[in-house]
Amino acid sequence: MTVTDQLPEATTSPVEGTKSVRVPHTTGAVRQARETVAADLKARGVERAVVDEAEAVVSEFVANSVLHARPLADGCVRVRWKVKSGAVEVEVRDGGGSTVPKPVRRSIWAVRGRGLRIVRSMAHEWGVQDERNGRTVWAALGGPSRRRRL
Repeated sequence: MTVTDQLPEATTSPVEGTKSVRVPHTTGAVRQARETVAADLKARGVERAVVDEAEAVVSEFVANSVLHARPLADGCVRVRWKVKSGAVEVEVRDGGGSTVPKPVRRSIWAVRGRGLRIVRSMAHEWGVQDERNGRTVWAALGGPSRRRRL
């Protein structure tokens, strides 16, 4: 055994920063958004468990946007993610819809509606912000958000 084998693995902090992507307001955008976010988080060195959670949350948020909301003025949905202190905050902005995103009541007969309950179980915190020209749904993963709750 060499000396370097005896040393603990060096840990580096993930590369911090914010990125965003616009995806079409279509079901195909779910996969595109999930793969884009996951690839970026992996490249930045984010912990694997947090990357997995981010993939699931982005998939749910984009799918809900496509199913229940209008697109932004350009026909897209904006996906944004931020890495800070090892935590990841993801958000999806769309043109808003007629209902407010919220977890549905638990039911063994329901064939849909479990997604936001799953998000709630993974996220440190999550929320919905209605804005002048749309709505943003966000979640903090791997640690608390710096976002003020409204």
